[in-house]
Amino acid sequence: MAIEVVLLPDTELPSPENDVPKEDPVLVEERRKGRVKEFITLLQDENLHYRWKAAEALGEEGDVSAVEPLLKALNDPYVEVQWLAAKSLGKIQDIRALEPLIAALKAEDKWLRQGAAWGLGRLRDSRAIEPLLALIGDPKKGVRKDTAWALGNIGNERAIEGLTRLLKDPDDDVREAAQKALASISRANPK
Repeated sequence: MAIEVVLLPDTELPSPENDVPKEDPVLVEERRKGRVKEFITLLQDENLHYRWKAAEALGEEGDVSAVEPLLKALNDPYVEVQWLAAKSLGKIQDIRALEPLIAALKAEDKWLRQGAAWGLGRLRDSRAIEPLLALIGDPKKGVRKDTAWALGNIGNERAIEGLTRLLKDPDDDVREAAQKALASISRANPK
């Protein structure tokens, strides 16, 4: 049995992205703002699950209108919400979060300290260096690890001495985070 091959003339296939109708940017922005408002409302819900999901989602949205509600969520009765609020504040990168996140570094719960360290690392404000350095000796390895990352992400040479101490930390992950942080500071401050 012979197979017949048919040659088609050179034609350009339609591009899939050209076939998709473009959404109206105004409508897209209205929907996004509506989602943010809904998440802010859920941040007040009595159901813990909704509050922590909202705290997380607000960071992904990155809308500055969520900063004040997230700052209030740093005092939520559940640490799951506090921790995610601290991380989301870092993602939004609004300077209003600096002092509250620095204050959260002194929290009793390790998760809030860890989230605050991570959030401060995202803010990249050198005023957080000294408060972060105070966590170098934290009893919880996750806090020390995220503190090392934060100091490296800020990239200020004042953190070198504290990070160098973390190179002798008993935990492998903390030592690795300190190494990466020192390398990051070195790249940010070439001699």
